[in-house]
Amino acid sequence: MPKLVHLYIRSVVIGFLISAAFTAGLIWFDVAGLGHLILGSDIGPVAALMMVFFNGIVFASVQFAFRIMAMAEDADGPTGGHGTRDQVMPQLIPVPVAAPAKSRRLT
Repeated sequence: MPKLVHLYIRSVVIGFLISAAFTAGLIWFDVAGLGHLILGSDIGPVAALMMVFFNGIVFASVQFAFRIMAMAEDADGPTGGHGTRDQVMPQLIPVPVAAPAKSRRLT
């Protein structure tokens, strides 16, 4: 199996484990009354599974993106759009421009 596919599967598993822990925490601490709603309803387990699934998609995506971005190598030049302090920034020099205007007479 290619290394990237293995990395993706591992990231998905970690993301869904984080999602399960996150959903359990939401239910345990009764955040915004979710614990009461889920535990007090006959369709609560379906709602909990949906929360785990949809949060799992988000957390797995974030986990995979984090792992991919962590693989980046440092470039020789400045990173990002801000540059470094040693880099010389261009200077803005104002240039005068003649803008003749016709005089308007109000008659």
